[in-house]
Amino acid sequence: MSAEGRARQLPLPLPHRASYGADFLPAASNAAARFWLDRTEQWPQRRLALWGEPGSGKTHLLHRWAAQRGAELLAGAVPAERLPARPVALDDADRCADEPALLHMLNGCAEAGVPVLLAARAPPARWPVRLPDLASRLRALQAVRIDPPEDALLRALLARLFAERQLRVAPAVQDWLLLRLPRTAAAMRAAAARLDAAALAARGPVTPAIATAALGDLLGDAPDDAVAEFS
Repeated sequence: MSAEGRARQLPLPLPHRASYGADFLPAASNAAARFWLDRTEQWPQRRLALWGEPGSGKTHLLHRWAAQRGAELLAGAVPAERLPARPVALDDADRCADEPALLHMLNGCAEAGVPVLLAARAPPARWPVRLPDLASRLRALQAVRIDPPEDALLRALLARLFAERQLRVAPAVQDWLLLRLPRTAAAMRAAAARLDAAALAARGPVTPAIATAALGDLLGDAPDDAVAEFS
């Protein structure tokens, strides 16, 4: 192939899909959630809500539970006027705008004796709902918080995100990133996505220089020689 032809061969980004398989990262921050998800039969009124910051693992745990229980997966909306025939797992439950439909679903599941798992950013008692009956049922829900991730979990998460995208990032560079990125799972996911695109454009491994250019607004302050240290 000619040099001109090789120059026209640009790396193409491949779509990345989050994995909700058996590779969930257990940690102290999600221990309470895992404890309750393994004890569905003990849920008060057969209902449970998981809540926590974006990227904390709520959706991952919701998908795992749905697969184990044969539950119907819903996201941010509930089909109106349809009674559930099997367990229900509702993600982004606090964004469900159809309050009558959500109330109908909760009542229908209670009558059918099937469990309901909700995932949201805030505990159900704090959702700004208008229907008094729905507010009452949400206050009665068992709500389990997923705590902010600890250092070991963030380190393992970042390494897995890079592996999923087949990104070459040296352990020392990962340490450098962990010292500068916001300490949230959402920030790690955003960083992995940006670095994936930057590494494709650079056609090489991720370095602090590439990371600084790609993640400028995500990275915190660092000494002026932080990049030179890895050059």
